[in-house]
Amino acid sequence: MTTTLLRYVQPMMVAAVLFGWAVAPAAVTGNPWSIVLATLLTTALIQGLEWVSERHRSWRLTRQEFLTDLFYLTLNYTAIAWLSRTLADAPLTAAKHALGITTAWAMHLPFVVQVAMVIVLIEFGQYWMHRLMHNQAFFWSTHAPHHHLTQLNAMKGAVGNPIELFLISLSVLALFDLPLAAEFCALNILAIVSTFAHANTRCDPPRWYAYVFTTIRNHSLHHSVGYEETRCNYGNSLILLDRIFGTYCDGEAEAVGQDARRRLTIREQFLFPAQPLIARARWRRDAAEQTEAAI
Repeated sequence: MTTTLLRYVQPMMVAAVLFGWAVAPAAVTGNPWSIVLATLLTTALIQGLEWVSERHRSWRLTRQEFLTDLFYLTLNYTAIAWLSRTLADAPLTAAKHALGITTAWAMHLPFVVQVAMVIVLIEFGQYWMHRLMHNQAFFWSTHAPHHHLTQLNAMKGAVGNPIELFLISLSVLALFDLPLAAEFCALNILAIVSTFAHANTRCDPPRWYAYVFTTIRNHSLHHSVGYEETRCNYGNSLILLDRIFGTYCDGEAEAVGQDARRRLTIREQFLFPAQPLIARARWRRDAAEQTEAAI
């Protein structure tokens, strides 16, 4: 019974969230705090499953890891969310109104189709942004801190350099007319999938689910040691996109991380993209000191 429940816990949670948002009253679906509370609740539930069915002992959550993850989760819900709304969503919405763009037809689609549409719109953009980050030096420097994680846990999807966290949050969703209930439902589902994709659990879903959605099995391979090994399975929540675009790789990894698996501090994660500038400044300082000493 326990094995069966763990096997189907992911599709059951997705189905429950889909049903919940579909029947939720307007007072809930119209309140922006609803999606925050819903995603925090589902994240907490998945975090709890790590104590019930641990995947790897080496990924066992420590106090330091938990506090770091909690810091980044808070950062995402506050500063990153504000930047995304202010610098991306608001300008897109203004441009949409100025150009007279309308997708009123989307408001009449079935709820399930609306949710699927939001998921695809968000994931399609994130897939290509994620792929760019693994194939271009500057973008990799913003994303690399996320790959310096030496273990995977439920909240690890929120950990990374702030530049990367902002870039990966961008989408064209603001250009479409869709009900908030469908948007919130899709965001809740994406949060469940991506949280499970980083969680230290043995909740391995059925093959039909894993064919479409990203799981810890394939996402751990994406986090495996070595830069080249990370260049696959880019779908944050939709592994189906990797299957379509030829970047899917089968397999799993327990050893994760980069640069001899050295764990970065929060300060190092924040400063990581600036490393070349910092190194150059130190070189110039040392050169100046040597010149003064010679004189």
